[in-house]
Amino acid sequence: MTERDIPDSWSGARAREPDQNTRLSRTQQFGETQPVDVSGTGSSSESVKRRKKNNSVGKGKDSHSSETTQVSKSSWKLPRWMKSWIFWSLLLTLIPGSVAFLATAMLLKLPAAPNCPSIFWPLASASVRLHCAQLAASKQTVNDLLQAIALVNELPDNHPLHAEINRFTEEWSRDILQLADASFQSGNLEEAIATARKIPQELAAYKLVDEQIDKWQTTWSKAESIYNNAITEVRERRWQSAFMLSARMLRIDNQYWASTKYDQLNKLIATAREDGDKLGKAEILARSQVVDNLLEAIKLAESIGQESYLYQKAQEAIPAFGRKMLELAQAKLDKQDADEALDIARQIPESAKLQAETDDFIAIADAKRSAWLGNVSGLEAAIAQAQQIDPSRPIYEEAQQLIARWQLEIEDVAHLEKARVLASQGTVNNLTAAIAQVQLIPASNPRGTEAREEMSRWRAQVETIEDQPYLERAEQIAIFDDINSLQAAIAQASQIRRGRALYPEARRKIRTWIGKIQRIEDQPYLDQARELALSGNLPAAITAAQQIASSGRALAGEAQSAIDDWQGQIRTKENWRQAQQIAVAGTPEALAEAIRLADRVSNNSILRMDANLGIDQWSQQLLDIARTQAQSDISRGIEIAKSIPRGSAAYNAAQDQIRSWQEFLNPPRPEPSPPLESPQSSPSTTTIGQ
Repeated sequence: MTERDIPDSWSGARAREPDQNTRLSRTQQFGETQPVDVSGTGSSSESVKRRKKNNSVGKGKDSHSSETTQVSKSSWKLPRWMKSWIFWSLLLTLIPGSVAFLATAMLLKLPAAPNCPSIFWPLASASVRLHCAQLAASKQTVNDLLQAIALVNELPDNHPLHAEINRFTEEWSRDILQLADASFQSGNLEEAIATARKIPQELAAYKLVDEQIDKWQTTWSKAESIYNNAITEVRERRWQSAFMLSARMLRIDNQYWASTKYDQLNKLIATAREDGDKLGKAEILARSQVVDNLLEAIKLAESIGQESYLYQKAQEAIPAFGRKMLELAQAKLDKQDADEALDIARQIPESAKLQAETDDFIAIADAKRSAWLGNVSGLEAAIAQAQQIDPSRPIYEEAQQLIARWQLEIEDVAHLEKARVLASQGTVNNLTAAIAQVQLIPASNPRGTEAREEMSRWRAQVETIEDQPYLERAEQIAIFDDINSLQAAIAQASQIRRGRALYPEARRKIRTWIGKIQRIEDQPYLDQARELALSGNLPAAITAAQQIASSGRALAGEAQSAIDDWQGQIRTKENWRQAQQIAVAGTPEALAEAIRLADRVSNNSILRMDANLGIDQWSQQLLDIARTQAQSDISRGIEIAKSIPRGSAAYNAAQDQIRSWQEFLNPPRPEPSPPLESPQSSPSTTTIGQ
């Protein structure tokens, strides 16, 4: 038995006591009369005296006892039942069985386990420490494992159980690392590191701690990097890249990142993608520059919740969409459509965070709308509205400039109204007076440009009234369409000076009349050239018409068109002539060249029919040559047949012949027939055979 198997209440005297009792019982059992010496009782002298007394008495009775003994020996006999074999069989069976049962019970009976929490450890034995350490380690918690290591670490290195203790501490240290790794796998990196650091540094297993922590930190950093990169891709709305990054998390050696965070990231990407689709649709709507679409875009952006990674982008987009509405309103205002501009501005929602800018725009637009009425009362109303703008507003300076302008405009409007009343009479004198009135408005004044435009319009009316008689008389003279009448009309219209209102119209009419004169003068020469062409003298016709074509006069374009036509006829004849000459050679190359030249004959030429007949004839010759050549060289025959042009009479036959020759040269390969299965390889035959 080891020391731990012996209870602390056991003593050496009590351990010897069962042996004495056993001897006494044995003496009584077998009827021994000799005394038993029990040492250590302290009464040896008394027992000696008693023995002497008993001996003296025994001597007096010796003769009597011997006689009694002899009588008893002769008269003592065994009982009958003791002579039975059944008795002795039962006795021999019960005694060994009882002894074996008692021995087994004593062997199986364990000593009472020590109560570890109540042990005074400075006096505890090594076996007790190891036993309690094992009990603590069996709970498989970090604190219990550390307590187990602490219990056995206090034993000296030269202790007999040192090797076994080292084995246990190594095992328990690895258990702690496994528990730390479990924390790491569940997503508690700091807890895992703190747990691993609790392993005592003097243990051999501590060298694994830094290595394991580095591995954890590397894995964790890699996972965080992938996760953060995926979030960045989500914010940039690159969904494919984000999903690819999330897939990489499945290869992370950590259950927390590969499962929990992976699922979280995928849900996040899916949600963000839905929000991204909303934001993308909103951006597309906003690009249309339509008010209703911009309002719909703002609603879509507002529907993206705060928990979304695109919430910030959506919030940034809403003011941008609102500003586009404000820009549309400004564009309408620049076109002096104040009503539409105000309607757009009032629809900008508060979520665009442009309320102050919108209010300023509405104030300015409302004032401009009053000013654009074009009368004094409207300008006075505009000034009153602009004066209500607070000096703290950004548009205050613009409002002050508009007020100064409108104050000047009030005077200009008075002059313009008076001038328009005069000009409405339509006479030269009234128009001249109206012009004098608007000249009082300085060009630098707000209505200076408008005054100059009105003055130019009224001057054009005066010039038209003054010059119209000249143009009307010229048209009346030119009605006869002869050279003298046309020249007189040109002279009459030329009296309208450059810069006058009717000058452009007068010049157009003069150019028309000059063209008529040139046609009258040049037409005989062009007619003469056409007569030469009809007679077949095309070179002479071209020479006659070239004088008109190069003159730049009215018939120059018509003459040049005729020259081009005549030159085309000459080229057509030449091509047809060359084609006929070349085809005489009768070789495949010559026939192909003749066909090419003949095909250049214009479709409008009278020679086109002859050219078509020639092309058909030469194509048939090519086909005949190809068939003859194919008897010795099929490839050469195919090459010749390919030169036959599409649309010729022999083209279809040539194509059929080419296919026949190609099939002869490249016959189709027969499809391989499926192999016949032998009876031995047939599954059904094999099954039957089995």
